[in-house]
Amino acid sequence: MSRVRCLALLLAALACTDKKAETTADSAKDTTRASLPAGEAKLAVDGGNIWYRVVGSGTATPAILLHGGPGIPSYFMKSLEALGSDRRVVRYDQLGAGASDGLTDTTKMTIAHFVAELDSLRSHLGYDKVNLIGHSWGTILAVEYYRAHPQHVASLTLASPALDIPAWEKNARQLLTTISDSAQRTIKVREAEKKFDAPDYQSAMMEFYGKYVWRRPDSANLDSTFKRMNQTIYTYMEGPTEFTITGTLKKYDATPFLKEIKVPVLYTVGEFDEANPAIIKRFSSMTPGSSYVVIPDAAHLTEWDAPEAMNKTVRDFLRDVDSGHAGH
Repeated sequence: MSRVRCLALLLAALACTDKKAETTADSAKDTTRASLPAGEAKLAVDGGNIWYRVVGSGTATPAILLHGGPGIPSYFMKSLEALGSDRRVVRYDQLGAGASDGLTDTTKMTIAHFVAELDSLRSHLGYDKVNLIGHSWGTILAVEYYRAHPQHVASLTLASPALDIPAWEKNARQLLTTISDSAQRTIKVREAEKKFDAPDYQSAMMEFYGKYVWRRPDSANLDSTFKRMNQTIYTYMEGPTEFTITGTLKKYDATPFLKEIKVPVLYTVGEFDEANPAIIKRFSSMTPGSSYVVIPDAAHLTEWDAPEAMNKTVRDFLRDVDSGHAGH
């Protein structure tokens, strides 16, 4: 991800992107700024440095993108940078993923750590209030950030949310029955053996992913995603696959809290999403004043499968938030 650029040009670009962020940045901590392209920088947080990119010049309340995983880079959320026509949009890789520093310390693989990391980024950029756009695991992060820092949240976009992990796993197991018999047999055998890296298990997993995770992936970014994914974080917090949950999030369930959310909320889900439209509609019914939108002909990664529909849905929602017409 690194490309050598002139420091003067980079600092000028960053000043145009966010003047307040530049004046409050700690240059001693932000050590890699000079080696990154315009608009990109790194920020020191607990455990290492995180990479972030700021785009857009609009004056509306900024938005921060929260990728899924945990441990899966933010490449798949690139298309949402188009929201920068209205506002500054921040895409970043959580510690351990993508262009951010690696993470092997399991004591930092916690919701609390990633909430604190997000707050460090928001504060560093000088944003008092932000719109949080989370996807999958990123929706857990968004909701938990709101619980910890409600005063800094203008709205929540919860895309293909994973807010009830027991329900997620039950649904994913049901979806497994819809793939080929041979793939189902392979998964059953290899999981009993705990041989999750076996080639035939990986092939069976990809059959599932091709139906319920993505239908039209960006091939270059898919390759980058797998290359820069942190499997350790993913396995520790989630498990070996989307349908075998053994990690620390196994019992996570935010549904009792949804009735207490006081900011506008948008729920989105793909028509063929592993998150399950019926489950997401239930989340929306629990959240006062929330909106619920199904993205047609899309699986879990709606940002890849239907970028135009996804961008329009989120852009329209955020404009309603800006005007005071959304939710509450």
